[in-house]
Order: sequence, then C-alpha cells, then structure tokens
Amino acid sequence: MNLLITTLSTFVALYSYLLIIRVLLTWFPTINWYNQPFSALSQICDPYLNLFRSIIPAVGGMDFSPILAFIALNIIGDVLNGLARATMFGV
Repeated sequence: MNLLITTLSTFVALYSYLLIIRVLLTWFPTINWYNQPFSALSQICDPYLNLFRSIIPAVGGMDFSPILAFIALNIIGDVLNGLARATMFGV
C-alpha cells in the first residue's frame, strides 16, 4: 500500500512541475503549440487545466485557472504524503 501511495505522490509532484512549465511557456507568444514537445505538454496539461477553466473564466485576458489547479494538486499531494506517513509508521 505504501508503494502505491508513494508512487501517486511522486506522480502528483511531477505533474505539478509539468504544469509549472506549461504556465511559464504561455508567457512566450511565439511558441507554436502544434509542434513537439509543446504539443505533448499541451495534451498532458490542458485537460486538467480545462476543468478549472470551466469554473473560472479568463478575466481581462488573464487565465487564473492554474491557481486553482495548483491548489488542488497541493491538497492531493498533502493528503497522499499524510497517508504515506500514516502507513509507514502504522498510525
């Protein structure tokens, strides 16, 4: 059980890094999102971000959905880390 929780926690951390890269790359308007590796990054991150874009629409050209996406991933990561600690120490 601990291996599964640790694996999920690692996945959440890696996905957070991918989201950070995705958000930072949006600052460069000359990037063609249809070319690799940008297309792959977009296909990995955009479905998750679109969940939050449906909740918070862009305001004045600013997309605030990544903030909610990071908060949700942070909560999921904290829960998984807590579960990992609990199973490790038998609490």
